[in-house]
Amino acid sequence: MTTMTEPPVEQPAAAESQPTGFRARIRALADLEITPKKVKRREVMHFTRQLAVFARAGIPLLEALTTITSEVDDKLFRRALEDVQDRLRNGATLAEACEAHPEAFPDLYISILRTAEFTGQLDEALERISQYIERDLEAGRKIKEALFYPVVVLMLSIVVVIVLTGWVIPKFETFFKSFHARLPWPTRVLLDVAHFFTTWWWVIAIAIVALIAGLIAMSRSQGGREMWDKILLRIPVVGDLIHHAILERFCRILSAMVVSGVPLPDALVVTTAATHNAVFKRGLAQAREGMLRGEGLAGPMAESQLFPATARQMFRVGESTGTLDTQLEVAATYFDRELNYKLSRFTSLFEPAVILVAGVIVGFVAIALISAMYGIYRQVHLS
Repeated sequence: MTTMTEPPVEQPAAAESQPTGFRARIRALADLEITPKKVKRREVMHFTRQLAVFARAGIPLLEALTTITSEVDDKLFRRALEDVQDRLRNGATLAEACEAHPEAFPDLYISILRTAEFTGQLDEALERISQYIERDLEAGRKIKEALFYPVVVLMLSIVVVIVLTGWVIPKFETFFKSFHARLPWPTRVLLDVAHFFTTWWWVIAIAIVALIAGLIAMSRSQGGREMWDKILLRIPVVGDLIHHAILERFCRILSAMVVSGVPLPDALVVTTAATHNAVFKRGLAQAREGMLRGEGLAGPMAESQLFPATARQMFRVGESTGTLDTQLEVAATYFDRELNYKLSRFTSLFEPAVILVAGVIVGFVAIALISAMYGIYRQVHLS
């Protein structure tokens, strides 16, 4: 019997096919595509609105997805939509296909889609999701616009102080020393402060970095995050603003899910996960446990002490009359108006405070320098 032997397989040169060491790291960096970890919510909103229009017009889902995907500019989102189409061709539902891409579709999106596919109201659900995302983006835009001017003034004030203490005041110190004059106390205080900052700036920088690192480490632990969120809620004016922003988002998300037919326990799970405050997460989790024990929704929500009397009354009325979705929408609109009022109040207090502090600092610097120069002038004139 003749034994058949396979011809030897040539092994590729390791040095040529698989670079190692520094070359391998350079190639890995070259192959790395710089893309955002999350798809922009505005992109998801436009996609959802377009898909709702196609679904209402009776266009097949795959055809609609192909048309919309061809017009998407975001690379990460386009790849996600292409994979969604592949999964749909393999027999997956739209909710199952979208669930594979949490970078684009959050839990709220998936829960509403899953319910809509059972009820056959996909177009209405998609339109409802797009409206929610638009309202959420609008709320974020209002907050950013309200804080933009005060933050700019604050940053400019910090820059002015750094320039004064780092460059301007040391020049005057050399000028004052050349006259050997006794300086008034505002000037001495100003020079001492400037000398402290210019000498120990590295200590201040290390302290700031350590403080930021400590806050980040604290926010990553459960106990530290809850303590930090509790502190934020107790800060005057700021805490009230954060509280109303959380309430508006909670009512808006829960309303969208209840209207779409998502079971209330599942809706509370998704709403709790979408709440970024640890205090509210714990309270809402306890409220859900009470609801599963048969205590309803209004009672456990009241026991959590997270919701004001207005919201508790709306929950109670909605639960007793079967109009919880309507009451949640009314509550979301109410808290949205309250949030706008709180924002205007915050900016009306914060802007003058920042301008006043900056004016006091600049005014003190001006008084210290002018009084010193006037004293030197009198000394030279009298002598």
